[in-house]
Amino acid sequence: MNDKLLSTLGLCRKAGKLVWGFDATAQAVAGGKAKLVLLARDLSPKSAKEIRFLCEKHKMKAVDIPVSMDEIWYRLGKRAGILAVTDQGLAHTLESAAGRTNEEE
Repeated sequence: MNDKLLSTLGLCRKAGKLVWGFDATAQAVAGGKAKLVLLARDLSPKSAKEIRFLCEKHKMKAVDIPVSMDEIWYRLGKRAGILAVTDQGLAHTLESAAGRTNEEE
């Protein structure tokens, strides 16, 4: 179900178009490099609130993904709950994959 989403995240990482962690994502959003922010389903409410506030301030879209931080860790090799994609095409693919997965659940 989440396989396309996780596969695309892996592709983003290999292409160097993925930023992870709160500080790196916040910097990418503030610098205008981020095209989409992704939030893991088990991200702490405090972190989610802070990054959403920053995204709203910079008119950036933040999307909840039905993937846990452990699943991200397994696929990408680093545990993170906040991710930013810096490529528009990959961001669009991830957003549609996240939307389809959310509709299925």
